[in-house]
Amino acid sequence: MPFSRGKNPSSIKVPGKGSIGVMENQEGVHSKRSSPQGGVKKRSAFVDITNATKIQINNQTKIGKPAKEALRSKEAAKNEANLKEPKAVCSNGQSMKLEVGLSPKKDLVVWPQEKTTLCPGRQVVPDEFDIDKEFYGDVSMSAEYAKEIFDYLREREEKFVLKDYMNGQPDLNKDMRGILVDWMVELQENFELNHETLYLAVKLTDHYLACSVIMRESLQLIGSTAMLIASKFEERTPPCIDDFLYICDDAYKREEIIAMEINILQALQFDINIPVPYRFLRRYAKCVSASMETLTLARYVCELSLLELQQVPERGSRLAAACLLLALITKGLGGWTSMLEYHTGYTVKELTPLVKTLRTMLACPTDDKLTAVTTKYSHKVFFEVACIPLVAVQTLEDALIEQQVS
Repeated sequence: MPFSRGKNPSSIKVPGKGSIGVMENQEGVHSKRSSPQGGVKKRSAFVDITNATKIQINNQTKIGKPAKEALRSKEAAKNEANLKEPKAVCSNGQSMKLEVGLSPKKDLVVWPQEKTTLCPGRQVVPDEFDIDKEFYGDVSMSAEYAKEIFDYLREREEKFVLKDYMNGQPDLNKDMRGILVDWMVELQENFELNHETLYLAVKLTDHYLACSVIMRESLQLIGSTAMLIASKFEERTPPCIDDFLYICDDAYKREEIIAMEINILQALQFDINIPVPYRFLRRYAKCVSASMETLTLARYVCELSLLELQQVPERGSRLAAACLLLALITKGLGGWTSMLEYHTGYTVKELTPLVKTLRTMLACPTDDKLTAVTTKYSHKVFFEVACIPLVAVQTLEDALIEQQVS
């Protein structure tokens, strides 16, 4: 939602130009974002075609009433003759005359009695692991291709693996990045954007910083522009540039955001469909029919990891799997099942180091001043999962060992 021009949002100072404007975390229900004033006027995309059709109709010579009746009689006689003369459709697409009482022996199309599969090339999923079968035939779900889609995302992840790029940024450090991501979390909540938008925006920011040396004065510009690009990619009604200019306290100009948008897209070669852990997390939670509270707890851990530079090189699918496993153990709901191992491709042994790292992150955050994620998930809308006590270290160790043995 755009902020009222008459109010000044509170700000988190970032070294360099401008400040990161943020609103106080609202505990109430957010209002919907309204359209900006003075929007582009609507114009029908088919106006030219419509006018051309009218002109053609007006230029045609009018047909008199006797001529119309003659044409109708001719058409009626032709239709009646066609009905009396039986025909069959041949395999070559042409019609074939039939004698009354006889049926063709060749070239007649005979529909097979066997039920054909909807997707002949679809990967066969064992029935006990098929979590999409209830949605087969629903064109809005694409359930027949769900497994292949996530397998493709797993393969695509390898293209976007990053390393710790901060050593190549002489004017930046991990604390500055953490402040930026913390602000982006508040931005996502204030604008009521999808969570996928936030994750993609952080990914775009990291990938741009990994290949471009920048000054700290441009850091907020990069983060807000990345959020703009991600909004265009994920949102049905993305915020406009003016919204981002205002939230940055007019520290930048419209031309600067547009120029930065071009720079980011060119640096990433316009390949911005980066797999994010949030999509994998929702898929994996479906495998165990996790409740919304359990899923939200895993989302809290996953979103908190966005602040950590240490987690930048981690693959989204592995991070999502580890967050879900930690949430299941914390809630005492068991652990890694064969269903989860099949769909994630990870075993408990492969996830154990990352699960322990995430538990340490919850216990000892890198910067306790970055509270946007914790404040967000302390609200009752998110089941106050940030207030759930941490699982004891020994309990976690025992659960992980027990699941590896079993």
